[in-house]
Amino acid sequence: MKTLYLMRHAKSSSSNPIIKDFERPLSDRGLKDITLMAKRFNERHSLLQTIISSSAKRADHTATLMAEKTGFPPVNVIRQSELYLAGVGVFLKIASSIDDRFETAMLVGHNPTITEFANRMTNSSIDSMPTCSLIEMSLPISCWSKIELGQGISVKFDYPKNLNESNV
Repeated sequence: MKTLYLMRHAKSSSSNPIIKDFERPLSDRGLKDITLMAKRFNERHSLLQTIISSSAKRADHTATLMAEKTGFPPVNVIRQSELYLAGVGVFLKIASSIDDRFETAMLVGHNPTITEFANRMTNSSIDSMPTCSLIEMSLPISCWSKIELGQGISVKFDYPKNLNESNV
């Protein structure tokens, strides 16, 4: 059994129209949201063995801060440029190439694809993953190369403004 976490990057700043989308930094709210989500993650005694992130600045910073606040070495975050503007197939391809020695993995990416990937993996109907939201799913596989759409069992769906910490 493998566990896959999907995280949408935290809220970014759009105050400077000169900055290209790829280079947008996190906002103050985004920084606070990561702290909150990492605290909730730690309270569940969850474990991260690898984090793979889009290389866009806001996603990379989200992944690095999440790593730091959950005890995962930030220097071990893997940046994948393919996750920026990716389709569901790219998410699936990257997940299928995760090292089998890892039982848990996190992908950090962007909407709308991360929501679509979550829905197609778990047969859910989430309208849109809010910024800094996190989905945990169990996968009935022993090696990542066996991952397929529709086989994820949603365990948890959480986001910063969620007061109830819902399940999907």
